[in-house]
Amino acid sequence: MRYVAIGDSFTEGVGDEDAAGVPRGWADRVAAGLAGASGEPVHYANLAVRGRLLADVVGPQLDAALALDPAPTLITLNGGGNDMLRPRTDVDGLAALTARAVDRCAAAGVRLVLLSGADPSDRLPLGRVVHRRGAELSATVRTLATARGLTFVDVFGDAEIRRPGYWSDDRLHLGTPGHLRAAGLVLEALGVRGATPATTVATTPPTGPAAGLAYYRAHVLPWVGRRLRGRSSGDGRPAKAPAWTVVPAR
Repeated sequence: MRYVAIGDSFTEGVGDEDAAGVPRGWADRVAAGLAGASGEPVHYANLAVRGRLLADVVGPQLDAALALDPAPTLITLNGGGNDMLRPRTDVDGLAALTARAVDRCAAAGVRLVLLSGADPSDRLPLGRVVHRRGAELSATVRTLATARGLTFVDVFGDAEIRRPGYWSDDRLHLGTPGHLRAAGLVLEALGVRGATPATTVATTPPTGPAAGLAYYRAHVLPWVGRRLRGRSSGDGRPAKAPAWTVVPAR
């Protein structure tokens, strides 16, 4: 198996960093799970970069994925989360971009698995707007996957992963428990039974004015500052695994 993951911070693994600060994430864990379940090494590449819009994911990232030699046999695609955070979101346009990616993978003979990202809206400013947009995009991608006979992994609709204990301090990215659960959902969809971790006890996040002020200072204001400057958290950042790496069977 030759597996490529494309996407944004969700697929890069932000929030699930190792001791050296390098993100792992659900896609790395899926590659390891596939190797372990099959007893065969998996060739793996991860082209996802935080902050990328869906047009970047299904454009340059998909170009690079399909250009790998030898060609991939499996691609996972998630995107649109950063589009959801923009003042205006064209869900129909995002669906059209996804459909073109489906066509390209079909023409190349590569299996494509579509994912919806986890729903962060419970504790975010303007969370109801984010949830409405995310639910609409998730439903649209599900319909597309059904019509084209593709595997669709509905992480957005997983109620368990919305609990606070699965998220990092910025409330936008999954923490390690969340990435473990997302990996399990993907592996189960790919036929690896018993891969989804058992329900965990969610921790209670800090509350009160001091905690709210600290959150805005540490996470919201820097994000607003980047938007005002037209910057992205992924500017200048390369993909963490742009070429084939071998994940051994363990």
